[in-house]
Parts: sequence; C-alpha cells; structure tokens
Amino acid sequence: MTLPANDTDTPSLTPLLTPGELRHAVPVSGVARATVEEARAASRAILGGHDDRLLVVVGPCSIHDTEAALAYAKLLKSARQELGHHLEIVMRAYFAKPRTTVGWKGLMHDPNLDGANDLNLGLRKTRQVLAQINDMGVPAATEYLDTIAPVFLGDLISWAAIGARTTESQVHRELASGVGCPIGFKNGTSGDVQIALHAIEAAANRHHVVTIGEDGLAAITETAGNADCHPILRGGKEPNYDAASVNAACAAVEKAGQKCAVMIDASHGNSSKKPENQPIVSSDIAGQIAAGDQRIVGVMIESNLVAGQQSIDAKPLRYGQSVTDGCVDWETTQEMLMNLANAVSQRRQQKQRLAG
Repeated sequence: MTLPANDTDTPSLTPLLTPGELRHAVPVSGVARATVEEARAASRAILGGHDDRLLVVVGPCSIHDTEAALAYAKLLKSARQELGHHLEIVMRAYFAKPRTTVGWKGLMHDPNLDGANDLNLGLRKTRQVLAQINDMGVPAATEYLDTIAPVFLGDLISWAAIGARTTESQVHRELASGVGCPIGFKNGTSGDVQIALHAIEAAANRHHVVTIGEDGLAAITETAGNADCHPILRGGKEPNYDAASVNAACAAVEKAGQKCAVMIDASHGNSSKKPENQPIVSSDIAGQIAAGDQRIVGVMIESNLVAGQQSIDAKPLRYGQSVTDGCVDWETTQEMLMNLANAVSQRRQQKQRLAG
C-alpha cells in the first residue's frame, strides 16, 4: 500500500482479515442465530411497551478471560431460566474499552494482554466467545466503540450501547442508524441527557456511511435508520438514577418528541465508580419500578464471578475478577436480579389494581 507523503512516518501496516474470512472461520449456528433474533425481538417489545418485563444487561465490565466469561454465561443461563418471566437478561460482553488517556483497550485489540495489539487474533477470539455464549442460549450485549466492529461481530449482538464519550460522535450515531439491534445512548460524562436525545434523533434517520464490505474493500452504505434507540442514565457529575432524575429525563425526552423508555446504569457515575454502591442504586430503581413506573425499561449492572477489580499487570491474574472497572460478585448479582424481578411482579400487580 502506498502512503501519502505526509504519512511516511507510519511505523507499520498489518493487513486486516476481512469480515467474510472471519465469518467463515467462526460461523453462526442455528441456535446462536435464534438466540440473537429472539433477544432482539424481546428488547424491541420491551422498549416499545409491548412487553412489561425489564431488560437487564449484566456482566463483566470487560472480558479478558474467555474461560471465565463462559463460566459466567453458564450462571446467567440459569438466571434467565429462573427469572425469564420478569426479566429479559442479556450478558454484557464488552471487548473494546474507551481509555481516558492510555491503558488496556480490550480483548479485541490486545487479546494476549501484552501490548502486542494483535487485532486479527483479537477479532477471532472475540467472535469465537460471542458464538459460544449465544450457543448456550444467552444473548450478548456490547458497546460499539470501534466503528468497524459491527461488520465483524454484529450478527452475534442482541443489544448495544454507545458510551458516554462517543454519544456525541457523528460517526457513532451513523453506526447506530445501520445496525440490526436496539441501541442505548448514554448521557454525556457531565450528565447531560440532551446529548443522548440528539443522538437518538440522528440515529433514527438514514445516512450514507463509509464502511467495509465482506471482501474487506471500503464501501458506501445507505443505512435504514434505527427506530429502536433509547437513552441510558449513567450519572455524571451527580447520580441520575433517582425518581426526580428519571422525571427530569423523561420530561426532556417528551419535549424532544420521543417516547420515554429509559434504561438506568447502576454503575459508572451512578455508583460513583464504587461497585459496592451498585446494589444501593439497583434497590432504588427496583423501588421505582415496584411503585408502578412504566418508563424504566432497563437496567445495566457490572458483575463478575469475583467482586472488585485487579490490575491488568497482576501476576497471576485472579480468575473471574475484572481488570477494568470494579464489579459486584455473582452472589450479589443474584440478589439484585431477584430484587428487580420482584419489582416487575409488583409493578404488574399495581397496574392490575389500577385497571380493575
């Protein structure tokens, strides 16, 4: 490849495998395809008010150990079976991490956790673990940080988020307009919900974007627009999970001419990045749901096999513990899920009483 004269200081160029090559190497089974399709349909129904369950995106802050991720998925499968009448549980499976300055960028970029940044291997490992999770009947959710990721992985994703740092990005709004799954836009890091509402409006429209085809060649794609986008309250300078914040967010949503269907992140700004605060946040959310609030359609939880967080440089790494944001452990997660399921049950009862 010939570089422009002003780019001759580029240290190296490594060929990227094509989306077609990766899909051929790691195909989607019939079970996995059904898992994705059913979870997307369920998520759309919840967002549209046609399914009164709660959409719960729960799992590791990021996946760095695929063996531990599959062990977590096995536990989540049992939770889906037990609580499925009240919750549509989707596993948080994040493979690309935004960094405030520098740091480990996720399994997709640095699969060996050694700074080698073998992106081709990372894409293979990411697609493989996504396929295995979906083969278990557990749908997967992720954050789309790299704009090329949907071409390689999108057929295995049931729900996706655009993070607080990228919600204002035009290319991410265009990305959201062309993917096949519901998308949640987080409020800005300052707490500004209006940024997410602008993103939702933009993503609902058609766009012409430059992307990669199955053969790896650049292509111009006309997106169809995505009607299944919604805001995520993740806190900012102050938490925004409480009833007053939900009311304020919904007032802004309705003023923008959109239907109020919000997801609340129990982590990040809402927990002050302290995992031990997530159950407190989740309990408050559950209380609002139990009181009959129909506008809260989803919750996000950062959870892992083991509580807390460890340094990526720890030798050896502790099995089942996050190397990015701190998480709650599985036992605490079970309690949070049960509490949310009970809240959905109480919301139904409240609705029936009012109707009858």
